[in-house]
Amino acid sequence: MTRSDSQTDFQTGHVGINVTDLDRAVRFYESVFGFTVGGRSDQDARRFAFLKNGDTLALTLWQQSEGRFDATRPGLHHLSFRVPTLADVRAAEARVREAGGRFLYEGAVPHGEGASSGGIFFEDPDGTRLEIFTSDGLQHAHAPTAGAPSCGFF
Repeated sequence: MTRSDSQTDFQTGHVGINVTDLDRAVRFYESVFGFTVGGRSDQDARRFAFLKNGDTLALTLWQQSEGRFDATRPGLHHLSFRVPTLADVRAAEARVREAGGRFLYEGAVPHGEGASSGGIFFEDPDGTRLEIFTSDGLQHAHAPTAGAPSCGFF
């Protein structure tokens, strides 16, 4: 299929995530990803924060939910972030551990058996599933699941 002149070149802008505790979520995303708060509201019924990666809006956090992320319901499967090197993945892994994130696999794993790409898979404080990956460096590691991508069924 070719692109027509009437089609637009879409790119992901930012992602909005519902959270149960805005302060806790902001601390987690600041400490793991190094995001900074670019704007915030602490009005009782309308608590939110805009998190920036440098000058770019990356995430919006909305305190308007209860319970934990439910992977059995339609909607977000996981949110993935790419970094340049395996060393960057390992540095992020240390920050996730320090922030108390729950890992879905132990350490960095390839996206599939024999794949060179891969990373870490973990949850934020509300159970939203996250991935930090790199494109190369994991070709000699073993994948945690057979016959499916590591980021698919976890």
